Amino acid sequence: MTAEPQRTTVGVLGGGLAGLSAACALAEAGFVVTLLERRPYLGGRASSYQHPGTEEIVDNCQHVLLGCCTNLIDFYRRLGVADKIQWFERLNFIEPGGRISVIQASPLPAPFHNAPSFARAAFLDIADKDAIARGLFFLAMSPPRDGQEDFLSWLKRHAQTERGIERFWKPVLVSALNEDLDRMAAMYAAQVFRESFLKSRAAGRMGVPRVPLSELYGAAGDYLTSRGGKVLNRFPVERMEAAADKVVITGNNQRLDFDYAVPAVPFDALLKMLPSDQSAQPLRDQLARFETSPITGIHLWFDRQITPLPHAVLLDRTIQWMFHKSMLQNRQPRGDTGSYVELVVSSSKSLVETGRQDIIDLALRELAEFFPEARQAKLIKATVIKEINATYSALPQSDSYRPRTATVWPRIFLAGDWTFTGWPATMEGAVRSGYAAAEAVFDFAVAVAATGNPKKFRVPDLPASGFMRLAEYL
Repeated sequence: MTAEPQRTTVGVLGGGLAGLSAACALAEAGFVVTLLERRPYLGGRASSYQHPGTEEIVDNCQHVLLGCCTNLIDFYRRLGVADKIQWFERLNFIEPGGRISVIQASPLPAPFHNAPSFARAAFLDIADKDAIARGLFFLAMSPPRDGQEDFLSWLKRHAQTERGIERFWKPVLVSALNEDLDRMAAMYAAQVFRESFLKSRAAGRMGVPRVPLSELYGAAGDYLTSRGGKVLNRFPVERMEAAADKVVITGNNQRLDFDYAVPAVPFDALLKMLPSDQSAQPLRDQLARFETSPITGIHLWFDRQITPLPHAVLLDRTIQWMFHKSMLQNRQPRGDTGSYVELVVSSSKSLVETGRQDIIDLALRELAEFFPEARQAKLIKATVIKEINATYSALPQSDSYRPRTATVWPRIFLAGDWTFTGWPATMEGAVRSGYAAAEAVFDFAVAVAATGNPKKFRVPDLPASGFMRLAEYL
């Protein structure tokens, strides 16, 4: 690339994963990047902070990734933090009463690699497993693609049992898409299973950060500044205005001019900062159609270890996941005897109006059903973190209003997991959107300079293996 783009400035609005990935890719390509973030830390919804009530560093919500998240993994490698992810090959499904079933891969070729452990799993009966196997076959060979149907309707149309829906499909998909089965597009539910559980053994590995999230994504700030960029925290953007040769950003009693801008903020925040001209109305109409879904994280510190498991899926109750943070992050609250766990409730609409203490009491009751040691443990401290608008809802037909990266303003490019990425609201989708915005800025700058070639930041999907290579052609 010639020297011209070296002098080209880009303002990236928002320090979540979409903004960080766009900013880092552009900085690597030689652009002068300024990242504007309203919070005092980076990471957006994937961040951590010192909680004033507990004096502990807590994540706003537990975030996990899978082996199929190729762009997110690439982003971690770019930042030099890939070694801060701990990978697991097995999922623990626990029933009330404590019985554990383990789903893990075998040497069999995809999509049969999980079949032996699935056949042994005690939390499902023969009828459930037979129906699920048929459902997975249809997802592998002829997945829904039109985006019109909700997944609960798809499951019933394919004769899934009630127990199979409640104990298999629901725990996986509500956690992955943060929405109820009857409100998620069947095509995205199918994508989750195809990309992670069916495509290959490597695709289904689960990765969990071994450090607090802000430590993980704080590395992006160092990456930017070491390449001549700036990070301006506590900078709430109020307005963008587009001119023929620049974009003007106002906020924090300042005016900043950039050659290009990448707004990478939630869709509701973008609504408030769009240019004031009438050309913004179609985008406003698209953004107004989005809906959101909440996530609730319950953090509990005990005086003793309540389970040797690092993580588990909890069945048939309000709580869906347990993450043993004192094991995952090597953080012992009381010497080497305590236990810090985070419990997660995705699509937690029933808890939005529930008080803090009632949620903690619910969590303790349910936890005792799964882990007998919790009955004797003393609760040292606890906190509840509600993300009311945690993710956009991947509703049927939602792709019809998800905006593309390019806008009517030639120098403004959108990023965010809610943009049209081909993925639902995930960290992988956020990074893909950031890389796509970086590609669009690069390509436009090359066209303006009439020199150089387009650049790709996005990396390919994980290739299918085994018999799934045949299904890819269908």
